[in-house]
Amino acid sequence: VQLQASGGGLVQAGGSLRLSCAASGRTFSYYAMGWFRQAPGKERELVAAISWSVDTTYYADSVKGRFTISRDNAKNTVYLQMNGLNSEDTAVYYCAASRTSTLRGYNYWGQGTQVTVSS
Repeated sequence: VQLQASGGGLVQAGGSLRLSCAASGRTFSYYAMGWFRQAPGKERELVAAISWSVDTTYYADSVKGRFTISRDNAKNTVYLQMNGLNSEDTAVYYCAASRTSTLRGYNYWGQGTQVTVSS
């Protein structure tokens, strides 16, 4: 499966962005989808994930209540709605796909989109 992330940009603290990840290739609906991020000097972390059936979601503690992951299997797209952004959310955000579970086995990756939050 090929993944193309978009929607990043520069936003002021407290603002919102919606990231999109369009998938092509193998059947998108068979995959759990996740959004990861990597800030300079930090390890990549899983921010949010959603199961193929949409009945399971995961959020990192740092984004709970602010970020929402969703997917539209008819459009082969997964979204990350980010509200209440702060400077600690500044990072390159990657979407990824897993046939294993929402928490592991991510072996298909998009190219990343930069999110910068100014204070």
